[in-house]
Amino acid sequence: MRLLHVLGFTLLLCALCVKAEEVEVEEGSPEDVAEPEEKEKTDEIREEKDVLVLHSVNFDRALRENKYLLVEFYAPWCGHCRTLEPIYAEVAGLLKKESSAVRLAKVDAIEERDLAEEFNANSFPTIKFLKDGNRQNATDFSGKRTVKGITKWLERHTGPSASVLDDVKSAEALLDLHDVVVVGFFQDLEGDNAKTFYDVTLTLMDVNFGITSNTELFKKYDVQSDSVVLFKKFDDKRADMPISEDGKLDKGELISFINSNRMELVIPFDEENAELIFSSKVHKHILLFINSTVKSHNEVLEDFRAVASEFKDKVLFILIDVLSDKVGHVLKYFSVSENDIPIARLINTDTVLKYAMDGSTVNKDTLRTFCQGVLDGTVKPNLKSQEIPEDWDKNPVKVLVGKNFNEVAFDETKNVFVEFYAPWCGHCKELTPIWDELGEKYKDHENIIIAKMDATENEVEDVSIQGFPTIKYFPAVAEKKMVDYNGQRDLETFTKFLDNGGVLPEEEDKDDDDNDEDEDEVLNDSTEESPKSTNETSKDEL
Repeated sequence: MRLLHVLGFTLLLCALCVKAEEVEVEEGSPEDVAEPEEKEKTDEIREEKDVLVLHSVNFDRALRENKYLLVEFYAPWCGHCRTLEPIYAEVAGLLKKESSAVRLAKVDAIEERDLAEEFNANSFPTIKFLKDGNRQNATDFSGKRTVKGITKWLERHTGPSASVLDDVKSAEALLDLHDVVVVGFFQDLEGDNAKTFYDVTLTLMDVNFGITSNTELFKKYDVQSDSVVLFKKFDDKRADMPISEDGKLDKGELISFINSNRMELVIPFDEENAELIFSSKVHKHILLFINSTVKSHNEVLEDFRAVASEFKDKVLFILIDVLSDKVGHVLKYFSVSENDIPIARLINTDTVLKYAMDGSTVNKDTLRTFCQGVLDGTVKPNLKSQEIPEDWDKNPVKVLVGKNFNEVAFDETKNVFVEFYAPWCGHCKELTPIWDELGEKYKDHENIIIAKMDATENEVEDVSIQGFPTIKYFPAVAEKKMVDYNGQRDLETFTKFLDNGGVLPEEEDKDDDDNDEDEDEVLNDSTEESPKSTNETSKDEL
């Protein structure tokens, strides 16, 4: 299997968030790096920009001398490793300046293959956390690869991950300090439920936690038995999660409870909230576009907020203020201008289908009807399309748009091979001469059509595009059917696929499966690289 990505709205909004993981770095390969000069290894530990440089000889010494050690296993040719390098060095410098018990280190996993194998560093960068010199119990780093993300993750793993609340004063101080605080009320702080709670504190790095067994606090906050309470300074102010009937706290249920209740009913879209929005288990998002300085728009916002509570856990209600300088792409994506506002649009981030309200009136009734209609399937998606070019079928590669797609692609007398592309996609540009050559090869074929469609300007309800370029085959059959093409992108393989009736010959199919198995191993985290993941099909753009 190849890694699947979410297209469209998620892409456009995520692109607004400045995250270190997203900085583009030209990717290299093992051949791009000169062989280092062999030097005799000793147990001396040198530093590069406050990062300990470790290898097989000095690794044990580093473990002995440092209570906490965060170790990056990197490859010199890895673009993601180069992106991380200045961030990693900055954190290392900050910790060293503070005389922290934590040190950051790195290992060249290509040169130190035994160490890399010991710590299962099969993709890069791989980051491990070691404590008290125990190399048999390394913890995978799971935080964000930013200065704040690494620092926060280390704080949680080296200090108390939840504030122990011994009295009313300490509890009130914690609740006053943060907009959202999750407090575990447990009669036994050493019991299984408390341990599960602590486990979650190491998973949700951007949530503040407290824990207590104090009977006075149980009474003050009206908690009768073991329970988790999420306190917030907005909406309904608190949400309670009683422990299930069997008395056991479930980690997954607790994470879902926190993520569901930590967000406002109406979520302003900004960099801080973007990750919460996209990680939500709710995949239908309604967006209200307003100008926050206009009184009538704020009245519409109050209606929006009132309806939001009725669709909690079904639809996310998101506010887009057009005054922000970061929403231009969102307006364009939804074909909304400032003259249209206030206006609402809904998107299903699973299918990337968009929905528009009938009429221009936005109030409680129209919002409620619109949301329920989308959930019930009675509201049809709003699909955009360019006009059909007059010469769409003049050239060997036919030009499809939304308005003529079904007629051409689902023609039961033709086998239609379609490239879905984006004009800005580098891999699509590389494919263009090959695709044109393919069109020329089959231009006179009686039942094979080679076509292309700009998927940034045209949408088709039955076709999900998850990356660029996407290639699909529509066979000449009576019922609507499509086949994903996952083979190599070269003329020879395309030809074999088409001449074999839309199926890769067995040897190509087997080779492709082998490549996909390699990709699965390293592409579960899209910010990691492996020397195996060089198949061009793994580099689709979004």
